[in-house]
Amino acid sequence: MPPSPTVTIEDIRAAAAAIEGAVVRTDTERSSTLSKLTGADIFVKFENRQFTAAFKERGALNKLLSLDSRQRAAGVVAMSAGNHALGVAYHAHRLGIPATIVMPEHTPNVKVRDTLAHGARVELIGATLTEARDQAHALAADQKLTMIHPYDDPLVVAGQGTAALEMLEDVPDLDVLVVPIGGGGLISGMATVAKALKPDIRVIGVQSALYPSMVYALRGLPVVTGGTTIAEGIAVKEPGTLTRPIIDRLVDDIVMVDENYIEQAVSLYLMIEKTVAEGAGAAGLAAVIAEPERFAGRRVGLPLCGGNIDQRLLATVLMRDLIHQGRLARIRITVPDRPGELARLSGIIAEHRGNVVDVDHGRAFANVLAKDASVEFSIETRNAEQMTTIVSQLRNAGYQVRGPIPAD
Repeated sequence: MPPSPTVTIEDIRAAAAAIEGAVVRTDTERSSTLSKLTGADIFVKFENRQFTAAFKERGALNKLLSLDSRQRAAGVVAMSAGNHALGVAYHAHRLGIPATIVMPEHTPNVKVRDTLAHGARVELIGATLTEARDQAHALAADQKLTMIHPYDDPLVVAGQGTAALEMLEDVPDLDVLVVPIGGGGLISGMATVAKALKPDIRVIGVQSALYPSMVYALRGLPVVTGGTTIAEGIAVKEPGTLTRPIIDRLVDDIVMVDENYIEQAVSLYLMIEKTVAEGAGAAGLAAVIAEPERFAGRRVGLPLCGGNIDQRLLATVLMRDLIHQGRLARIRITVPDRPGELARLSGIIAEHRGNVVDVDHGRAFANVLAKDASVEFSIETRNAEQMTTIVSQLRNAGYQVRGPIPAD
């Protein structure tokens, strides 16, 4: 006989009543363009429209509201490098509860700044989240603070599950929920609701291929993770102990997605839905892009669970997407080193409506003959076919052209 669930739909309904009015009841909207692109019927829940731009507020607030007067006066502590920190800091400050957030030393400045702006005390300790976690536990014991864990807490899981209550109220006939997994708090709560309200619904988890910690744990294998991912919000090396049996019981499958699909999903959300998604927030859409046959023809619910992405990283993702589409490319041309050649090259590109983004004209350091020069253009076009036309026309004009050169 399976073990009793540690979180029930009654717990999640109680959480919904507790947090009502203090978190945003975000919209769930059908995306006709994403549906057309993927072959599925896509419905997006925009949790990036929360005040702190992520779903983490739900669980953090539900836990904070459970504290008695002594616990509130003593304060709380959390370890986080991102959205959980923001959610705890914001709602603790709103409720008048002192909050300390322990973050790894190399946490991006923007996240440290935003957490401080919400009134929390920030301690930068340790090279990893595990080291930060150990310090948070030490502070909790030493200063009698209440730990607000990002996922291994029934009240936090219940709070996260309220997202599914709203989603299935808005779109009750969904066939599939596709939910990112880091520690597992969000999918544990959402799966609890989904299977209670609609037992035949499928719940699919998503992990970064670089951090498949929950997949390995459920298979009884040593957890092996590592690498640089833009989905740092789900780059968890140690999956939850509370969430693991819930996921094992209620989640139908877990998809592992490569970085290129996560990048593409971030770009699609911005270009199509005009909304900002962080890597972890876009992981659900990434899974649909990576395995379209799995979701074809089905009504698919995607929680866009966060929108806190570094501006430089977002700019890099968008530029890389242009390159992958063939709309931005570099070409390298060997030309005689004489007046007018650069103008002639530019004229051919302009004649075929190419936009020169950057140009580098080299002699001494270029691997060319003494009387030649190397010119490298970065060109933007409408599509890959237009780029091919420009390269062909330059070759027809007698130039040696190398390219388009792949991105590094």
